[in-house]
Amino acid sequence: MQRVLALITIAVLAPAASADCLSVDQAANKIGANGCVTGKVIKVGEGQTGNLYLNYCDDYRGCPFTVFVPRRSLRDVGDVRQLEGKVVEVHGRIQQYEGRTEIVLKHSRQLRGESAKLPAVPKDFDVQRKGHYSAGKFKSPKPQKQPRTTKKPADKPVEEESQ
Repeated sequence: MQRVLALITIAVLAPAASADCLSVDQAANKIGANGCVTGKVIKVGEGQTGNLYLNYCDDYRGCPFTVFVPRRSLRDVGDVRQLEGKVVEVHGRIQQYEGRTEIVLKHSRQLRGESAKLPAVPKDFDVQRKGHYSAGKFKSPKPQKQPRTTKKPADKPVEEESQ
């Protein structure tokens, strides 16, 4: 009976928790506060240095809000490329960066809802190569070079010119 009551309580309170989330447009009003922003991810973009961005608009330049995922945090967050087209609920500090409101996503626990369980980033995912997978190339060890001994020229007597 207690389990059923606990499940009903969770089912009732879970939608209320997401109701406290702000929309993408409202996030700019809460800069500096910890909060929750929810919206549909239109595109997952990648910067030149391998950082990922969850964009909520077709044109990221005009979008009022974005989620920034540093490349060094990808192992802690998971494969965020899977979030494209899904409604995402992100929790964290809402901050301003270059005129845009954002949340920095560093841990998977900042995600809630259907997007909370992301698969891990593949082990051979190379951020520097922008998603091209490479396990590297196997090279056998090179044999050690033997030190070269140089032969000294034999001492030849210098002949003097006779006159």
